[in-house]
Amino acid sequence: MDSDDRPALAVWKFASCDGCQLTLLDCEDELLPLTGRVRIAHFLEMSTAEDSREPATLAGTGPYDLSLVEGSVTTAEDVRRIHHIRRISRRLVTIGACATAGGVQALRNFADVEEFRAAVYARPEYIATLDTSTPISAHVPVDFELRGCPIDRGQLLEVITAFLAGRKPNISGHSVCFECKRRGTTCITVARGIPCLGPVTHAGCGALCPAYGRGCYGCFGPMVQPNLEAMVRELRHDGMRERDIVRVFRTFNAASPEYGPVPELAARESPELPAEEEPR
Repeated sequence: MDSDDRPALAVWKFASCDGCQLTLLDCEDELLPLTGRVRIAHFLEMSTAEDSREPATLAGTGPYDLSLVEGSVTTAEDVRRIHHIRRISRRLVTIGACATAGGVQALRNFADVEEFRAAVYARPEYIATLDTSTPISAHVPVDFELRGCPIDRGQLLEVITAFLAGRKPNISGHSVCFECKRRGTTCITVARGIPCLGPVTHAGCGALCPAYGRGCYGCFGPMVQPNLEAMVRELRHDGMRERDIVRVFRTFNAASPEYGPVPELAARESPELPAEEEPR
């Protein structure tokens, strides 16, 4: 019987690029002390070793004290597997845009999946997939969602530490605009008229893109209670048309429910301009 009484950590992958799992490995110096406090029981990106303890019989009782889940649900097998992982995990945290908002693969939710499958695969009849890509929370309860594409390693370490210590993670829900102010970056929308999703995007990236003169692309998904109506109005003012506004919200976090009203807001704010009147 396993006598190691350290909390057991598991990391699981669904439809994703592995970038958020690699963020944990990239912690390098911070990862070594962490392994002294927790037992990494399942992390195929790092090791093929498996936990030796028997699986739990009651939902949410272990053997994994904390499970980190990367990726979205895109197949029927994914649905079965996430329910199993939820059952054997005391706490379950989703990491990254794919797990929290469907990821870029959720663009399929707004198109013909059969057409995509036929265009990509030589033998599409062998490919089993769902018509949608959905976040983990659409299928099982989650204890915390850590946003980002990819996630921030400092925030990841805070989440792991918090759950192992039995407290709430100290992750703010404010927007990227706060980070611009902290690093002294001039607002590129006000100063240069560049469209930017910073006002409605969750902080965590350090306002990297605006610091280099680029508008925020919304990698970290929606902030808490985003003011989408004002954001859409501002994007219109900056010269964006309805279809372009919808497109910029349907990138990393295409299936985010917070962004659901965007198409209606974009259509309501202003009708599409005739071709001869389109902004240059």
